[in-house]
Amino acid sequence: MSQDILVVAEHLNGAIADVTYEMLGKGKELASATGGALICAVLGSGVDPSSLGCADKILNVDHPGLADFNPEAHSTVLSSVVTTAAPRLTLVANTSMGMDLAASLSVKNDLPLVAYGLNVAIEDGKVIATSQLYGGKICAESELEGDSVIVSVLAGSFPAAAGRMDGSPAVETVEAPAAVTDTRLRFTGLIEPEAGDVDITQQDILVGVGRGIGSDEHLPMMEQLAKALGGTVAASRPIVDNKWLPKTRQVGKSGLKVTPKIYVALGISGAPEHIEGMKDAELIVAINTDETAPIFEFAHYGTTEDLFDVVPALIEKLT
Repeated sequence: MSQDILVVAEHLNGAIADVTYEMLGKGKELASATGGALICAVLGSGVDPSSLGCADKILNVDHPGLADFNPEAHSTVLSSVVTTAAPRLTLVANTSMGMDLAASLSVKNDLPLVAYGLNVAIEDGKVIATSQLYGGKICAESELEGDSVIVSVLAGSFPAAAGRMDGSPAVETVEAPAAVTDTRLRFTGLIEPEAGDVDITQQDILVGVGRGIGSDEHLPMMEQLAKALGGTVAASRPIVDNKWLPKTRQVGKSGLKVTPKIYVALGISGAPEHIEGMKDAELIVAINTDETAPIFEFAHYGTTEDLFDVVPALIEKLT
């Protein structure tokens, strides 16, 4: 069994996902600890691996049957790749696609798996994974037994910048097993959500609103603050569930990950699912009357004053 670290690249429509670079950056660190190489497996058709320079080697499985995500076909190929490469650790994204792959790989190759991973370390040759349980209410630390193990990593757990390195890794073409075209599942089409009026992932300033605003009648005031700041209104899940704002404005695990220069959280308690989507903002300002709200653990500045006193005062100051 090798001491290599294998990262499974995730992509959609040919675009490499940020979580891939997060895993590559962490994988580089882990490979240094094991003395092995960092390998990146790219399963797809026509995917450009040139941005994966952080890896020491790329295993490129290019096949028309992998053009669109098919959990049966992709897991068959990944099982074959892992059997041949025999890495010490395989990192897979804990996403809708990655969860299918990681679980299937664990069963097919009889390898231990820790899902919802937040951190991975190698200590005295042992793989130690920290994972999220009960929607982030509990974090568990596990020691994975075996010569080869799997961890599926939550997006946002590591800095993507660490994996965006220039390099010229060796690219090895790997033939897909014949079974890739003999699957019971068939990809019929990708249904993409309608584009929103604003792409919150591209905004420098966001005013995030939560259930603490009380009613959609108060949204105009929040939008007025956002306009005064030169930003846009975003939302936590309860606001979207109540249909006060569209899904395209939702920040969090089941919404969008944002990295604005300023994130103002109004009436947002700070559930782990929401924090996952905005914790990398350069500056976080929280306004919440509950002094025990988890959002204050991440905020750079905060106040427990009533937001309906603070927001009008801010608007007056800014306009």
